Amino acid sequence: MKANFNYIQMIDHALSYSKKHHDRFVDELIELLRIPSISTDLSYSNHVAHAADWLVEHLKSLGVNNSKAIQTNGHPIVIGNIEVDPTCPTVLVYGHYDVQPADPLEQWTSPPFEPIIKDGVLFARGACDDKGQFFMHLKALESWMQTTGAPPVNIKFIIEGEEESGSASLPNFISEYRDYLAADVVVISDSSLFAPGIPSITYGLRGMTYIELTLTGPDRDLHSGTYGGAIHNPINALAQLIAQMHDEDHRILIDGFYDRVRPLSADERKSMAALPFESEKWAQEVGVDIPVTESGYSVLEASTSRPTLDCNGIWGGYTDDGAKTVLPSKASAKISMRLVPDQDPDEIAILTRSWLESKVPASMAMEFKVLHGAQPVMINTNSPAMTAATEALNDVYHRPPYFMRIGGSIPVVADFKHLLGLDSVLMGFGLDSDAIHSPNEHFGLDRFAEGIESIIRFHAHYASIEGSK
Repeated sequence: MKANFNYIQMIDHALSYSKKHHDRFVDELIELLRIPSISTDLSYSNHVAHAADWLVEHLKSLGVNNSKAIQTNGHPIVIGNIEVDPTCPTVLVYGHYDVQPADPLEQWTSPPFEPIIKDGVLFARGACDDKGQFFMHLKALESWMQTTGAPPVNIKFIIEGEEESGSASLPNFISEYRDYLAADVVVISDSSLFAPGIPSITYGLRGMTYIELTLTGPDRDLHSGTYGGAIHNPINALAQLIAQMHDEDHRILIDGFYDRVRPLSADERKSMAALPFESEKWAQEVGVDIPVTESGYSVLEASTSRPTLDCNGIWGGYTDDGAKTVLPSKASAKISMRLVPDQDPDEIAILTRSWLESKVPASMAMEFKVLHGAQPVMINTNSPAMTAATEALNDVYHRPPYFMRIGGSIPVVADFKHLLGLDSVLMGFGLDSDAIHSPNEHFGLDRFAEGIESIIRFHAHYASIEGSK
C-alpha cells in the first residue's frame, strides 16, 4: 500500500468490520481485564507478566508478528510494529496494561477482576485506565488488517506495565530503544472527553514536584502531661509551616515559585471561558459548596492551567481509637506541586527546600525528600497529527473537539518529547465520572466503539494529510 492512496475512500470497510465485531472485541477486552495486573504490589508480579504475555500473543494474532515482551528492572514492556511503507507516516501508540490496586474491596458492587456489563457499561479495574482505552488501538488495527490488508500508516506499539507505580523503567527503555521508537507522532488514549458526547483533545498537561517533609523534635515520643508546654510539638510546627505556604488570595509564598510561570494568554482565557463548564455543578459533583481558587482565576483556569501546592497527607503521633496523651517525636507530610510551562520540577524542589529551611523552627530538625517529578507539557495544536485528530473526532461526534488543558500529569508525554523529540496526540475517551483509581471503575461500551472508530478515522486522515504534502 502506498502513502498516496486515498484511504478516506477505503475507511468504510474498516468501520463496518469494527461494528460487526464489536461484541467479540468486548469479550476479548474482558479476558484481559480478568488479569489482576497490579504493578505496585510485587505479590502480583506473575499476573503482570501474564498480562504482558497475553498482549504479545494477541498482537501476533492481529499480524504483529514481531511483538515481544522485554523484561526491564521492573515489569515487562510490550512492543511490536506494523510497517506498511517507508513513505507512510509512523504512529507510535503508547498505553499501559498495569492497573491500580482494587482497594477498598468492600466498596465494589461487583468483584474488580470479574468484569460485568450493566446497562451498556463495563465495570472492572482497568476498564478505562488504561486497558479499555489502549485496546481500542489494537481493534482499530485489526479492522484495517482484516479489510484492506494493512493500516494506512505505519504503527508501533509500546505498552508498559509500570505506569501506575511510577514508570521507573520507561525513560531508560525509551533511550535504549530510541531507534525502534522513531516515529512522526505519539498517540495516547489515557485521558477523557470533555463531557459525554463532547470530544476534546488535550494540548496542555501540568508537571509536578512531589516531596515528603519530616520534622523531628524530641528523640522519642513523650508524655504530653509531663513535657507539654516546654517541648515544641512537631505536629504543631509542621501545621504552621504548611499554613504559611499560601496567602489569603491562595497564592503560593515560596520565593521564586512564580518566576518562570508562563501566563495564560488572552486567547487561552477566552477559549476556556467558552467551554461548556459549570463551576457550581462541578463543585456539587465532588461534594463541596464553594470552590476556592487563586484570586483572579476561574475554576477551570485554576484547576488546569495555574500552579498549585497541596498537602496530600499528614501524620504523626497517635491516630488509633481512643486517647493516648503523646507528644510525638516526628511529624510528616507529603506535598505535591502541580507545575505549568515553563516551571522546572528540579528547580521548584530546590526553591521549596530553601524556603522551608528558612522557616523551620530552630527546635526542629528537617528531612526533605523529593519523591517524584514531571515536566509540564504544551503541544502544538496546528500540527498535521492534531489536524487529523480534529477531523476524526468531528466525523464521529459531528462537532469539532475542544482543545483543553488538564490539571494532571502524564510524565511519559514529556519523556517522549525530551528523549525522542516527539509530540503526542492525547485522544482519550474516558469520563471524569468513570471512577478510575476508585471502586467501581467503569467504561461505557458506546465510548469504546466511538474510540475505535475515531482511531480508524485518525489513521485515514493522517495518512491523507501527510500523503498530500
